[in-house]
Amino acid sequence: MKLDATSLDQLFRNARTHNGWQDKPVADNLLTELHDLMKWGPTSANCWPLRVVFVKSPEAKGRLIPLLMEGNRAKTAAAPVTAILGMDMAFYEELPKLFPHADAKSWFVGNAALIDATAFRNSSLQGAYLMLAARALGLDCGAMSGFDADKVNAEFFPGTQIKTNFICNLGYGDPAQLFPRSPRPSFEEVCKIV
Repeated sequence: MKLDATSLDQLFRNARTHNGWQDKPVADNLLTELHDLMKWGPTSANCWPLRVVFVKSPEAKGRLIPLLMEGNRAKTAAAPVTAILGMDMAFYEELPKLFPHADAKSWFVGNAALIDATAFRNSSLQGAYLMLAARALGLDCGAMSGFDADKVNAEFFPGTQIKTNFICNLGYGDPAQLFPRSPRPSFEEVCKIV
C-alpha cells in the first residue's frame, strides 16, 4: 500500500537536515519507540551491526562536544539528543542467534575485509532507518561527519570492538535556522533503466 502524500512529505519531501533546535526535550520512551520501529529495517543476513549511544545528559554532551569539529559543536550542544551510531566489528558473533538458518558466522571469521565492508554498509543502512523512524515519530534529524572517530570510540565505546560510523542530532528542529533547500539531481542525471 502506497503511503499518503502527508506521510511521504514528513519522511522525505518536507524533511530537512536541521542545524538549529527548539528547547524541547526528547523523552527516553520516545528513543525506545524509535529503536522498536527502526529495528525492522533489513540488513544482510540480519547481521545487525549497529550500536547506538544516545547522548542526552550535560555531562555526556561535555565529553562529546570537544571531539567534534568546531562547526558541529554549537548545534550539537543545542540538540536535545545526539545519537552516536557505531558499528560492532564483532557483529558476526551474534549471527547464530540472529540468523539461525545457516552457519553465517563462519562466513566472517578471519575475513577482515568482509567484516569491515559488512559492518560499514549495514550500520549505514541502519542509521538511515533510524533517521526515517525518527521522522516518522515527529523528530527532526541532523546527521553529520566531522568528528575525531578514534577519540569518540575511546570515550563512548571503550574496551569494545565498536567503531563510530556517524553522528546524528535528534530533536525538534527550529525552522527559522534552516538553510534554503539545496538542489537534488534529476532522475536522468543519476539513474538509468536497463
